[in-house]
Amino acid sequence: MRIIQDYTFVEPENKGAAVTIGNFDGVHLGHQAVVDIARDIAQKDGCPLGVLTFEPHPREFFAPDAPPFRLMSAEAKASQLSKIGVDILYQLAFNTVLSALTAEEFARDVIKDGLGLSHVVVGADFCFGKDRSGNAKDLVTFGEKYGFGVTIAELLSDQDEVFSSTAIREALTDGRPEDAAKMLGHWHRIESEVIHGEQRGRELGFPTANLSIDGLHPPKYGVYATVVDILDGPSKGRYYGAASIGERPTFGVYKANLEVFIFDFSADIYGSSLSVALVDYQRPELKFDDLDALIKQMDEDCAQARDTLHTMYADH
Repeated sequence: MRIIQDYTFVEPENKGAAVTIGNFDGVHLGHQAVVDIARDIAQKDGCPLGVLTFEPHPREFFAPDAPPFRLMSAEAKASQLSKIGVDILYQLAFNTVLSALTAEEFARDVIKDGLGLSHVVVGADFCFGKDRSGNAKDLVTFGEKYGFGVTIAELLSDQDEVFSSTAIREALTDGRPEDAAKMLGHWHRIESEVIHGEQRGRELGFPTANLSIDGLHPPKYGVYATVVDILDGPSKGRYYGAASIGERPTFGVYKANLEVFIFDFSADIYGSSLSVALVDYQRPELKFDDLDALIKQMDEDCAQARDTLHTMYADH
């Protein structure tokens, strides 16, 4: 997948795509359905399939001090979009200049002149341009004026609600990763580079890989059964484990992070990139009076996670 970050200079081979536009946080089933509509158009027209999104997320740009809300980093989003077959990711810098464009200027300067898109697919709730002044119907009008096709996609839902990043965040906040997975179409994953921690896990007999959750919506603090993909290095592959997300209150209160103990694994993976899938929420974060009580609970946590994962993946 090719990634284009500057709409003012685009090589000819990266123009003419059929794209869908949005933030695609989580790349959930609703997003995937819209991508599939664009995919059908791209195949019919013989052009590349693209996704147009923005970094930082406009919400981060306008409210940089607000609590973290993102389900995935830019890198994790790009990885997921590549997995579902996107040819070109137009990952445009959302800045003062872009945010000041009117709806028509965005249609003319970015969609038509900058990226040279042939067709655009958007959700029925799509808004764009300065102050979100343009809507999906306006985009149809601008498409007729500037010569690109527009398709408005209905919002995908199950029997209860429309699939949305907001609903997925709520499920994760409540400790319901299985409900989040139903909307995502895949397990919610935290992807990051392994960083150095306090080494306490190793001292307790449970060496863990530490991942930052900075900038991400924090799932409910506690212990999870996990599927762990090491994305690079000599230990690249899929493993199982148990993870703790939180502030480690037994040792004081620390900056929240994710620590994952990978079962039957002993290699050095500092600096490697990990993708940790939250499969089952087992218990809330607890403060223990002594280390013996903590170690006993960790043994129980790992046994429970092994049982859960064995049951779920026995045929895999």
